[in-house]
Amino acid sequence: MGDPTARAAPSRRFPPGPQSAARARRFVRAALAEAVPGAAPDLLDTAELLTGELVTNAVLHARTEVVVSAALAGGGRARVVVVDGRPDRALVPQGYPPYAGAGQGLVLVARLASRHGVESGADTKAVWFELGPGEPPGPGAWEPPAPPSGARETVVLVDVPGALYAASQQHRHVVLRELGLAAAAGNDLVPPAELATAHDAGNMISACVTAALRNETAEGEIRSLALAVPPDAAGAVRTLARVLDAAEEAAREERLLALPALPRNRAFHRWLFGEITGQLSGTHPTAWTVVPREPGDGPAELAPWDPGHVRTSRVPTVAADEQNRIIAVNGPAADLLGWRADDLAGQRLTAIMPEHLRERHLTAFASLLLSGTPRILGRSVPLPALHRDGRLVPVRLFLQTQETADGRTVFVAQLSPRASALGPASPHTGGRPAGREPAAAREPAAVRDPALDGGPAHVREPDTPRGAEAGPGAVPAADRAGEPRAATVLPALEGLSLLARTGAEIGNAPDLDDGLQRVGRLLTERLAEWCAVDLFTEDAGVERACVVRRGSGEPCAQEYQGRLPAPTEAARGPLARALSGAGPLLLTEPPQADPTSPLDADYRDLFERMGVGSAVVAPLRARREVIGALTVARGRRERPFTEADLRLVDDVCRALALGVDNARLYQETSNIAERLQRSLLPVLPEVPHLEVAARYAASSTTAQVGGDWYDSFVLPSGDTALVIGDVTGHNLDAAIAMSQLRSMLRGIAVDRQEPPEAVLRRLDTANHTLYQEATATCVYGVLKGPREGPWQLVHSSAGHLPPLLVADDGRARFLEDGSGILLGLDPDMPRPRASDAVPANATVLLYTDGLIERRDESLDDAMERLSRFAGELAREPLNVLCDELLLGLGADSDDDIAILAVRPVPPPS
Repeated sequence: MGDPTARAAPSRRFPPGPQSAARARRFVRAALAEAVPGAAPDLLDTAELLTGELVTNAVLHARTEVVVSAALAGGGRARVVVVDGRPDRALVPQGYPPYAGAGQGLVLVARLASRHGVESGADTKAVWFELGPGEPPGPGAWEPPAPPSGARETVVLVDVPGALYAASQQHRHVVLRELGLAAAAGNDLVPPAELATAHDAGNMISACVTAALRNETAEGEIRSLALAVPPDAAGAVRTLARVLDAAEEAAREERLLALPALPRNRAFHRWLFGEITGQLSGTHPTAWTVVPREPGDGPAELAPWDPGHVRTSRVPTVAADEQNRIIAVNGPAADLLGWRADDLAGQRLTAIMPEHLRERHLTAFASLLLSGTPRILGRSVPLPALHRDGRLVPVRLFLQTQETADGRTVFVAQLSPRASALGPASPHTGGRPAGREPAAAREPAAVRDPALDGGPAHVREPDTPRGAEAGPGAVPAADRAGEPRAATVLPALEGLSLLARTGAEIGNAPDLDDGLQRVGRLLTERLAEWCAVDLFTEDAGVERACVVRRGSGEPCAQEYQGRLPAPTEAARGPLARALSGAGPLLLTEPPQADPTSPLDADYRDLFERMGVGSAVVAPLRARREVIGALTVARGRRERPFTEADLRLVDDVCRALALGVDNARLYQETSNIAERLQRSLLPVLPEVPHLEVAARYAASSTTAQVGGDWYDSFVLPSGDTALVIGDVTGHNLDAAIAMSQLRSMLRGIAVDRQEPPEAVLRRLDTANHTLYQEATATCVYGVLKGPREGPWQLVHSSAGHLPPLLVADDGRARFLEDGSGILLGLDPDMPRPRASDAVPANATVLLYTDGLIERRDESLDDAMERLSRFAGELAREPLNVLCDELLLGLGADSDDDIAILAVRPVPPPS
């Protein structure tokens, strides 16, 4: 530490308290001004700044008396040394990005000092820096922290997402610093001893993870890390968890400047701390990717957010930052909303929201940031978006958070049109663009079979039967200064994790396209440089549904996607063979192309353009049929695939094929059912003295279809019929039963023009006779009255929730008279009737149970919530009222929702 040319350095001792940083800064400035006559003000300012950072670091983490010395060193440099009494407490440089709110002290020293370092003795640790007049800052950063010394236990963290770890670490550091500041101000939000233990545990975890990353050879954002932690660390980690919980509570109550953590960060911390304490007590590792999550915890996506993923996605997607500003939007979303993508980027999110929802959005967004409590994160929410021309576009919003590589949070919203007619595209494409033209057939290369001519094999099938002792596949190691990758075999645990992740990614994605992209990014992180998925279409053609290259989101990958040349009898290449069920096939050189087979030529062209050194292509089988093929490939500088990899690739294909088949079946059922249900939703009547509005939102957790319906029509008498109903069930059968009941009710009501109870009785008789197993609830009402009023609602209910009458002054009451039993139980049971006056400008609201019923809430409380909410909207236009009800009450519903609102409006006097 000493410099032989340094003069005797004046020093001063400071207690381990927050006031010491300011006192040390003043001491150093005065000492250097005396030791370096004529010192430049900039040098003194910098020395003062860096001293404050080092003393603050010592006070927070060493918590011992601090000795600060300042003097002139060799070469005319000013030298400052900060000594504490904890040599065992190594420095932990955080490496946070510049905008982070903490963790910048050691970074500032490294960037501004001419030289810097740390030296530890038996009883002390000295951290020093030097500043030379006119010298530029010295290169290099701090030495990475060493893991804790002494006895160690190994804790294995499986599937650690780098971006999410960085975001969680930054937030942990910020809130611990905030607690320290609060304690210095005399506000002990947690006991001082526990806060000190939490600081130590946080630094220990950071040091262990940094050391593990330094020893890790695998590249990419998905890591499995072996941490060397002290065997007695469990207690300190539990204390850290308690302290962070207390900090979160204080942040939600605005007793800290730091914002609460978002749900995904909290879930990650729970997993991280649980893995350390659990494995130290003898439990086995649990991968982050298989931990159950609440909807608001975010996706299992491990790769950091990349704007390229948004731009290349065919799902309408908009991404926004924490300032509520759009930072990325793709073509499908721009087309849906009538904008150019470049014109939307940079605008506030409110630019694509109806005016009546903007204040609610801003309130909810601020509430999420201030409380950390999600409302619609991870849920599918029906609401209208604003088209550029001013019209409303019904969409279903699916919002999630994701982290960037430097730890920032991005809000990613997918917008699914709710009423768009589906085109003739195959079920899994969702209207995929045609892509590029097929590659033209080229001059043939020599086509040979190595089994016949003894030449080098370029396509090999496994020598051992499936299930024999071929080890799991290998994973490439990181490139080192341009050197070829070293051969490493994927451990069994990571192989199983890859299979589990493959199934989870394809199964949890909101649509097949997104699921394939997720699986592609996973495979290129762990197994290959690039991969391609080719799928059969309904017309027996082949479509390249997904191409992903490492570093992903590369827009160039999309140019390879689209319709492929049709397989012909002349096709003999590896892709054609895999599509016929052969494989997995090992390719150790680019495949040969038959001049008469465009499919073979296209496949070879893909290999040449991607620079393939080796590959495996395998069929995707589902329900005893081949539905496509998967190709995974590595570049010429990477370790080539071998037969040891074939078993793992085959297992990946099984998991992927099952997910693809399930997604197609789900989409097919969903499309048919929703198109059926949408075709049955009526066109609302135009009545001069009535405002009528309705909304229907299918369940986000089923096949998007159910038995909810609404109806309104004008009777021959001139009165207006109002209907709301719900058939038991949430599937295609329920939708069919609903359509039959709706048609029968319309016919009976128009033909008979009887009172509501008589119409329901006839409907019940018909239902019991024709469909004995169908049960349903229903309200049938008739709104009577001349154009100028007064108006009266005559109604009867078959086990349905009562209508809500909301006066224009906000008073609301339920119309509970006229309630009878469900349809389908006893058609002979007499049905009651009720009649209620409807004042001018009052709203009659009919609704289904999906709007209000929740598992953790009583029905009385739910109805009271509806009454209060609707009363606040009493004077809003009906379309606004319906949208607000869906968003405010139905956002977290797992059930179908139907709403019908009617408001008599007298003509102007």
